[in-house]
Amino acid sequence: MISGLTSQAPRGDLERGRLKAVRTVLACTLLALLFAAGGKVAIAQDQPAPTTQIKVGVYTSPPFVMARADGYEGMAVELWEDVADRLDLDFSYEAYPTIRALVDATADGSIDVAVTNLTITQNRAHRIDFTHPWFDAGLRILVADDRSAGLSEVIAGLRDSGHLRAYAWLGLVVLAATGLLTVFDRRFDTNFPRRWREGLAESFHTVMSVATSGKMPSRKNLFGWVGRIWQALWMVCGIAVLAYVTSSVTSVMTTLSLTNQINSLEDLPGKRVGVFTGSVAEDFARQAGMPARSFDDVGSAAAALGQERVAAIIGDAPVLEYFAHTNPEAGLDVVGPIFEPDKYGFGLAHGSALTRPVTIELLGMHEGGRIEALRERYFGEAQ
Repeated sequence: MISGLTSQAPRGDLERGRLKAVRTVLACTLLALLFAAGGKVAIAQDQPAPTTQIKVGVYTSPPFVMARADGYEGMAVELWEDVADRLDLDFSYEAYPTIRALVDATADGSIDVAVTNLTITQNRAHRIDFTHPWFDAGLRILVADDRSAGLSEVIAGLRDSGHLRAYAWLGLVVLAATGLLTVFDRRFDTNFPRRWREGLAESFHTVMSVATSGKMPSRKNLFGWVGRIWQALWMVCGIAVLAYVTSSVTSVMTTLSLTNQINSLEDLPGKRVGVFTGSVAEDFARQAGMPARSFDDVGSAAAALGQERVAAIIGDAPVLEYFAHTNPEAGLDVVGPIFEPDKYGFGLAHGSALTRPVTIELLGMHEGGRIEALRERYFGEAQ
Protein backbone atom coordinates (compact mmCIF):
# COMPACT_ATOMS: atom_id res chain seq x y z
CA MET A 1 0.00 0.00 0.00
CA ILE A 2 2.78 2.35 0.93
CA SER A 3 4.70 1.38 -2.17
CA GLY A 4 1.62 2.24 -4.32
CA LEU A 5 1.41 5.69 -2.82
CA THR A 6 5.07 6.35 -3.43
CA SER A 7 4.72 5.33 -7.08
CA GLN A 8 1.83 7.79 -7.58
CA ALA A 9 3.78 10.77 -6.16
CA PRO A 10 6.31 11.05 -9.00
CA ARG A 11 3.51 10.64 -11.49
CA GLY A 12 1.68 13.71 -9.99
CA ASP A 13 4.86 15.73 -10.04
CA LEU A 14 5.34 14.85 -13.69
CA GLU A 15 1.84 16.01 -14.62
CA ARG A 16 2.33 19.26 -12.75
CA GLY A 17 5.63 19.80 -14.59
CA ARG A 18 3.97 19.21 -17.94
CA LEU A 19 1.19 21.67 -17.07
CA LYS A 20 3.75 24.27 -16.05
CA ALA A 21 5.64 23.81 -19.30
CA VAL A 22 2.44 24.23 -21.32
CA ARG A 23 1.65 27.44 -19.45
CA THR A 24 5.17 28.74 -20.11
CA VAL A 25 4.88 28.01 -23.83
CA LEU A 26 1.49 29.71 -23.99
CA ALA A 27 2.84 32.78 -22.16
CA CYS A 28 5.83 33.06 -24.51
CA THR A 29 3.57 32.70 -27.53
CA LEU A 30 1.25 35.42 -26.22
CA LEU A 31 4.20 37.77 -25.59
CA ALA A 32 5.54 37.12 -29.08
CA LEU A 33 2.16 37.95 -30.58
CA LEU A 34 1.98 41.18 -28.56
CA PHE A 35 5.46 42.24 -29.69
CA ALA A 36 4.60 41.49 -33.31
CA ALA A 37 1.39 43.49 -33.06
CA GLY A 38 3.27 46.40 -31.48
CA GLY A 39 5.82 46.37 -34.30
CA LYS A 40 3.07 46.43 -36.90
CA VAL A 41 1.46 49.40 -35.16
CA ALA A 42 4.78 51.25 -35.08
CA ILE A 43 5.34 50.57 -38.77
CA ALA A 44 1.81 51.63 -39.56
CA GLN A 45 2.37 54.91 -37.76
CA ASP A 46 5.26 55.70 -40.15
CA GLN A 47 3.12 55.09 -43.21
CA PRO A 48 0.54 57.51 -44.62
CA ALA A 49 -3.10 56.79 -44.04
CA PRO A 50 -4.72 54.84 -46.85
CA THR A 51 -6.20 57.14 -49.45
CA THR A 52 -7.59 56.74 -52.94
CA GLN A 53 -5.47 59.48 -54.49
CA ILE A 54 -3.33 62.24 -53.02
CA LYS A 55 -3.95 65.78 -54.30
CA VAL A 56 -0.69 67.61 -54.98
CA GLY A 57 -0.86 71.37 -55.51
CA VAL A 58 1.82 73.03 -57.65
CA TYR A 59 2.83 76.61 -58.43
CA THR A 60 4.79 77.13 -61.63
CA SER A 61 8.21 78.52 -60.73
CA PRO A 62 11.06 77.48 -63.06
CA PRO A 63 13.26 75.54 -62.57
CA PHE A 64 11.46 73.99 -59.59
CA VAL A 65 8.07 73.54 -61.25
CA MET A 66 7.61 73.86 -65.02
CA ALA A 67 4.50 72.99 -67.00
CA ARG A 68 4.70 70.68 -69.99
CA ALA A 69 2.17 69.12 -72.34
CA ASP A 70 1.68 65.95 -70.27
CA GLY A 71 2.19 67.29 -66.76
CA TYR A 72 4.96 69.02 -64.86
CA GLU A 73 8.71 68.85 -64.53
CA GLY A 74 11.42 70.58 -62.53
CA MET A 75 13.58 69.95 -59.48
CA ALA A 76 10.73 70.07 -56.93
CA VAL A 77 8.53 67.89 -59.15
CA GLU A 78 11.23 65.26 -59.65
CA LEU A 79 11.99 65.24 -55.95
CA TRP A 80 8.33 64.77 -55.02
CA GLU A 81 7.82 62.02 -57.59
CA ASP A 82 10.84 60.15 -56.21
CA VAL A 83 9.35 60.38 -52.71
CA ALA A 84 5.92 59.28 -53.94
CA ASP A 85 7.47 56.33 -55.77
CA ARG A 86 9.31 55.19 -52.65
CA LEU A 87 6.13 55.44 -50.57
CA ASP A 88 4.00 53.88 -53.31
CA LEU A 89 1.63 56.87 -53.40
CA ASP A 90 -0.97 57.54 -56.07
CA PHE A 91 -1.40 61.27 -56.72
CA SER A 92 -2.67 63.91 -59.14
CA TYR A 93 -1.51 67.48 -59.75
CA GLU A 94 -3.57 70.64 -59.38
CA ALA A 95 -2.10 74.01 -60.43
CA TYR A 96 -2.50 77.25 -58.47
CA PRO A 97 -1.88 80.76 -59.87
CA THR A 98 -0.01 82.21 -56.88
CA ILE A 99 1.98 81.02 -53.88
CA ARG A 100 -0.65 82.53 -51.59
CA ALA A 101 -3.39 80.47 -53.23
CA LEU A 102 -1.26 77.33 -52.89
CA VAL A 103 -0.66 77.90 -49.17
CA ASP A 104 -4.35 78.67 -48.59
CA ALA A 105 -5.37 75.44 -50.33
CA THR A 106 -2.92 73.47 -48.17
CA ALA A 107 -4.17 75.10 -44.98
CA ASP A 108 -7.86 74.38 -45.65
CA GLY A 109 -7.23 70.80 -46.77
CA SER A 110 -8.11 71.29 -50.43
CA ILE A 111 -4.81 69.60 -51.30
CA ASP A 112 -2.61 67.15 -49.43
CA VAL A 113 0.84 68.37 -50.46
CA ALA A 114 2.17 71.70 -51.77
CA VAL A 115 5.05 71.22 -54.22
CA THR A 116 7.11 74.20 -55.36
CA ASN A 117 10.01 76.27 -54.02
CA LEU A 118 7.97 76.93 -50.86
CA THR A 119 9.89 78.97 -48.29
CA ILE A 120 9.61 77.78 -44.70
CA THR A 121 8.56 80.72 -42.50
CA GLN A 122 7.11 81.12 -39.02
CA ASN A 123 3.89 82.67 -40.30
CA ARG A 124 3.30 79.79 -42.70
CA ALA A 125 4.20 77.23 -40.04
CA HIS A 126 1.28 78.56 -37.97
CA ARG A 127 -1.04 77.48 -40.81
CA ILE A 128 0.56 74.39 -42.36
CA ASP A 129 3.18 71.72 -41.62
CA PHE A 130 6.50 71.50 -43.44
CA THR A 131 8.77 68.61 -44.28
CA HIS A 132 12.48 68.68 -43.62
CA PRO A 133 14.02 71.44 -45.82
CA TRP A 134 15.59 70.24 -49.06
CA PHE A 135 17.04 73.46 -50.57
CA ASP A 136 18.91 76.50 -49.22
CA ALA A 137 18.08 79.80 -50.92
CA GLY A 138 17.41 83.49 -50.26
CA LEU A 139 16.36 86.71 -52.00
CA ARG A 140 18.19 88.61 -54.75
CA ILE A 141 17.42 91.49 -57.14
CA LEU A 142 16.68 91.34 -60.87
CA VAL A 143 17.32 94.51 -62.92
CA ALA A 144 17.55 95.59 -66.55
CA ASP A 145 21.24 95.61 -67.45
CA ASP A 146 20.90 98.57 -69.85
CA ARG A 147 18.81 100.86 -67.65
CA SER A 148 19.18 104.46 -68.91
CA ALA A 149 17.40 107.76 -68.32
CA GLY A 150 14.57 108.58 -70.71
CA LEU A 151 13.63 112.00 -72.08
CA SER A 152 10.88 112.49 -69.53
CA GLU A 153 13.31 111.76 -66.69
CA VAL A 154 15.84 114.24 -68.12
CA ILE A 155 13.18 116.95 -68.37
CA ALA A 156 12.02 116.20 -64.83
CA GLY A 157 15.62 116.40 -63.64
CA LEU A 158 16.13 119.77 -65.35
CA ARG A 159 12.93 121.04 -63.75
CA ASP A 160 13.88 119.83 -60.28
CA SER A 161 17.32 121.43 -60.64
CA GLY A 162 15.83 124.79 -61.65
CA HIS A 163 17.37 124.74 -65.13
CA LEU A 164 14.05 124.87 -66.99
CA ARG A 165 13.32 128.29 -65.48
CA ALA A 166 16.72 129.51 -66.65
CA TYR A 167 16.00 128.10 -70.12
CA ALA A 168 12.72 130.03 -70.17
CA TRP A 169 14.57 133.28 -69.41
CA LEU A 170 17.08 132.49 -72.15
CA GLY A 171 14.19 131.95 -74.56
CA LEU A 172 12.77 135.36 -73.70
CA VAL A 173 16.20 136.92 -74.23
CA VAL A 174 16.47 135.24 -77.65
CA LEU A 175 13.06 136.58 -78.68
CA ALA A 176 13.87 140.07 -77.43
CA ALA A 177 17.25 140.01 -79.19
CA THR A 178 15.56 138.86 -82.40
CA GLY A 179 13.13 141.78 -82.29
CA LEU A 180 15.78 144.38 -81.44
CA LEU A 181 18.17 143.10 -84.11
CA THR A 182 15.39 143.22 -86.70
CA VAL A 183 14.57 146.84 -85.84
CA PHE A 184 18.28 147.73 -85.84
CA ASP A 185 19.04 146.15 -89.21
CA ARG A 186 15.93 147.61 -90.85
CA ARG A 187 17.13 151.02 -89.71
CA PHE A 188 20.82 150.83 -90.61
CA ASP A 189 21.27 148.02 -93.19
CA THR A 190 19.91 148.88 -96.61
CA ASN A 191 20.27 145.26 -97.76
CA PHE A 192 18.18 143.88 -94.92
CA PRO A 193 14.85 142.32 -96.03
CA ARG A 194 12.02 144.86 -95.95
CA ARG A 195 9.25 142.39 -95.13
CA TRP A 196 8.90 141.74 -91.43
CA ARG A 197 8.65 137.96 -91.60
CA GLU A 198 11.82 137.66 -93.70
CA GLY A 199 13.56 140.17 -91.45
CA LEU A 200 12.55 138.39 -88.24
CA ALA A 201 13.62 135.02 -89.66
CA GLU A 202 17.02 136.46 -90.63
CA SER A 203 17.54 138.00 -87.19
CA PHE A 204 16.38 134.83 -85.39
CA HIS A 205 18.89 132.79 -87.40
CA THR A 206 21.66 135.21 -86.45
CA VAL A 207 20.81 135.13 -82.74
CA MET A 208 20.52 131.32 -82.64
CA SER A 209 23.82 130.92 -84.49
CA VAL A 210 25.54 132.92 -81.79
CA ALA A 211 23.69 131.10 -78.97
CA THR A 212 24.30 127.56 -80.23
CA SER A 213 27.76 127.81 -81.79
CA GLY A 214 29.32 130.91 -80.29
CA LYS A 215 30.10 132.14 -83.80
CA MET A 216 28.88 135.31 -85.45
CA PRO A 217 27.59 134.75 -89.01
CA SER A 218 29.05 136.95 -91.73
CA ARG A 219 27.49 140.39 -91.42
CA LYS A 220 28.24 143.81 -92.77
CA ASN A 221 30.15 145.89 -90.21
CA LEU A 222 28.26 149.17 -90.11
CA PHE A 223 30.11 150.84 -87.23
CA GLY A 224 33.81 150.09 -87.72
CA TRP A 225 35.78 149.19 -84.60
CA VAL A 226 32.75 149.71 -82.36
CA GLY A 227 30.86 147.18 -84.43
CA ARG A 228 33.69 144.66 -84.05
CA ILE A 229 33.67 145.00 -80.27
CA TRP A 230 29.89 144.58 -80.27
CA GLN A 231 30.18 141.40 -82.35
CA ALA A 232 32.85 140.05 -79.97
CA LEU A 233 30.57 140.63 -76.99
CA TRP A 234 27.81 138.77 -78.80
CA MET A 235 30.17 135.82 -79.30
CA VAL A 236 31.11 135.77 -75.61
CA CYS A 237 27.44 135.69 -74.65
CA GLY A 238 26.81 132.89 -77.13
CA ILE A 239 29.68 130.78 -75.78
CA ALA A 240 28.42 131.30 -72.20
CA VAL A 241 24.89 130.23 -73.15
CA LEU A 242 26.17 127.16 -75.01
CA ALA A 243 28.40 126.16 -72.09
CA TYR A 244 25.56 126.57 -69.57
CA VAL A 245 23.05 124.50 -71.55
CA THR A 246 25.59 121.75 -72.23
CA SER A 247 26.82 121.53 -68.64
CA SER A 248 23.33 121.58 -67.12
CA VAL A 249 22.05 118.77 -69.34
CA THR A 250 25.21 116.73 -68.80
CA SER A 251 25.07 117.10 -65.01
CA VAL A 252 21.41 116.07 -64.87
CA MET A 253 22.01 113.02 -67.08
CA THR A 254 25.02 112.01 -64.99
CA THR A 255 22.98 112.29 -61.81
CA LEU A 256 20.16 110.24 -63.31
CA SER A 257 22.61 107.61 -64.49
CA LEU A 258 24.03 107.25 -60.99
CA THR A 259 20.66 107.20 -59.25
CA ASN A 260 19.20 104.70 -61.76
CA GLN A 261 21.95 102.17 -61.07
CA ILE A 262 20.83 99.36 -58.77
CA ASN A 263 23.63 97.14 -57.53
CA SER A 264 22.40 96.03 -54.11
CA LEU A 265 19.60 96.26 -51.58
CA GLU A 266 20.87 99.67 -50.44
CA ASP A 267 19.95 101.16 -53.85
CA LEU A 268 16.25 100.21 -53.63
CA PRO A 269 14.73 102.69 -51.12
CA GLY A 270 12.38 105.08 -52.90
CA LYS A 271 12.08 102.87 -55.99
CA ARG A 272 9.06 100.78 -56.96
CA VAL A 273 9.89 97.08 -56.95
CA GLY A 274 8.14 94.03 -58.35
CA VAL A 275 7.38 91.00 -56.14
CA PHE A 276 5.42 87.75 -56.47
CA THR A 277 1.96 87.57 -54.93
CA GLY A 278 2.00 85.89 -51.54
CA SER A 279 5.78 85.42 -51.56
CA VAL A 280 8.37 86.06 -48.88
CA ALA A 281 9.68 88.89 -51.08
CA GLU A 282 6.27 90.59 -50.89
CA ASP A 283 6.35 90.41 -47.09
CA PHE A 284 9.92 91.74 -47.06
CA ALA A 285 9.10 94.72 -49.31
CA ARG A 286 6.04 95.61 -47.23
CA GLN A 287 7.98 95.45 -43.96
CA ALA A 288 10.81 97.54 -45.47
CA GLY A 289 8.32 100.22 -46.58
CA MET A 290 9.15 99.85 -50.29
CA PRO A 291 6.48 100.71 -52.87
CA ALA A 292 5.79 97.32 -54.43
CA ARG A 293 3.72 95.88 -57.23
CA SER A 294 2.69 92.21 -57.11
CA PHE A 295 2.84 89.79 -60.04
CA ASP A 296 1.63 86.22 -60.41
CA ASP A 297 4.84 84.89 -61.98
CA VAL A 298 8.36 85.83 -63.04
CA GLY A 299 7.39 86.25 -66.70
CA SER A 300 4.86 89.03 -66.07
CA ALA A 301 7.21 90.68 -63.57
CA ALA A 302 10.07 90.67 -66.10
CA ALA A 303 7.78 92.22 -68.73
CA ALA A 304 6.93 95.05 -66.34
CA LEU A 305 10.63 95.54 -65.64
CA GLY A 306 11.35 95.82 -69.36
CA GLN A 307 8.59 98.43 -69.69
CA GLU A 308 10.06 100.37 -66.72
CA ARG A 309 6.88 100.01 -64.68
CA VAL A 310 9.12 98.80 -61.85
CA ALA A 311 12.76 99.58 -61.17
CA ALA A 312 13.70 96.07 -60.01
CA ILE A 313 12.28 92.68 -59.01
CA ILE A 314 12.86 91.07 -55.63
CA GLY A 315 12.47 87.31 -55.62
CA ASP A 316 13.98 83.93 -54.79
CA ALA A 317 17.59 83.90 -55.97
CA PRO A 318 17.51 80.56 -57.87
CA VAL A 319 14.31 81.53 -59.70
CA LEU A 320 15.66 84.92 -60.82
CA GLU A 321 19.06 83.47 -61.76
CA TYR A 322 17.47 80.71 -63.83
CA PHE A 323 15.17 83.16 -65.64
CA ALA A 324 18.01 85.57 -66.48
CA HIS A 325 20.18 82.68 -67.70
CA THR A 326 17.51 81.11 -69.91
CA ASN A 327 16.23 84.44 -71.33
CA PRO A 328 19.38 86.32 -72.44
CA GLU A 329 17.40 88.30 -75.03
CA ALA A 330 15.49 90.02 -72.21
CA GLY A 331 18.60 91.96 -71.18
CA LEU A 332 18.21 91.24 -67.46
CA ASP A 333 20.81 90.71 -64.76
CA VAL A 334 20.74 89.48 -61.16
CA VAL A 335 22.72 91.80 -58.88
CA GLY A 336 23.82 92.01 -55.28
CA PRO A 337 24.45 89.29 -52.71
CA ILE A 338 21.77 87.02 -51.27
CA PHE A 339 19.79 88.58 -48.41
CA GLU A 340 17.07 87.12 -46.18
CA PRO A 341 18.42 83.52 -46.50
CA ASP A 342 15.74 80.85 -46.29
CA LYS A 343 14.98 77.18 -46.94
CA TYR A 344 12.46 75.32 -49.12
CA GLY A 345 10.28 72.42 -48.04
CA PHE A 346 7.07 70.67 -49.05
CA GLY A 347 3.91 71.94 -47.32
CA LEU A 348 1.19 69.74 -45.83
CA ALA A 349 -1.94 70.30 -43.76
CA HIS A 350 -1.55 70.36 -39.97
CA GLY A 351 -1.46 66.83 -38.57
CA SER A 352 -1.11 65.16 -41.97
CA ALA A 353 -0.14 61.48 -41.84
CA LEU A 354 2.17 62.15 -44.79
CA THR A 355 4.50 64.58 -43.01
CA ARG A 356 6.63 62.03 -41.16
CA PRO A 357 7.10 59.45 -43.96
CA VAL A 358 7.82 62.14 -46.57
CA THR A 359 10.38 63.76 -44.25
CA ILE A 360 12.05 60.39 -43.62
CA GLU A 361 12.36 59.79 -47.37
CA LEU A 362 13.76 63.30 -47.92
CA LEU A 363 16.37 62.69 -45.23
CA GLY A 364 17.34 59.44 -46.91
CA MET A 365 17.61 61.13 -50.31
CA HIS A 366 19.72 63.89 -48.79
CA GLU A 367 22.07 61.40 -47.14
CA GLY A 368 22.22 59.32 -50.32
CA GLY A 369 23.14 62.28 -52.54
CA ARG A 370 19.97 62.28 -54.64
CA ILE A 371 18.99 65.87 -53.73
CA GLU A 372 22.50 67.16 -54.47
CA ALA A 373 22.46 65.38 -57.84
CA LEU A 374 19.18 67.10 -58.73
CA ARG A 375 20.54 70.48 -57.65
CA GLU A 376 23.64 70.08 -59.82
CA ARG A 377 21.54 69.02 -62.81
CA TYR A 378 19.39 72.15 -62.64
CA PHE A 379 21.88 74.71 -61.33
CA GLY A 380 25.32 73.31 -62.07
CA GLU A 381 28.08 72.53 -59.63
CA ALA A 382 28.40 74.76 -56.58
CA GLN A 383 31.07 77.43 -56.91
